Amino acid sequence: MSVQTLVLALGLVLIFEGLVFVLAPRRMEELLRMLTDLPVEARRMIGLIALVIGALVVRFAGLLGSG
Repeated sequence: MSVQTLVLALGLVLIFEGLVFVLAPRRMEELLRMLTDLPVEARRMIGLIALVIGALVVRFAGLLGSG
């Protein structure tokens, strides 16, 4: 994996994160309040699920690129 690919990935993450705050800032506040009400273990599980899904998406994208 090249540095260019890592920078591209970081840029895409920042774009999507920024879009959420631009398009729905109040909804984001509500979501953050809801997250603080969740137990730590539930937040950890949400993070783990996001990590696994992200890894699968990256793997799938790699398979598409090599085919």
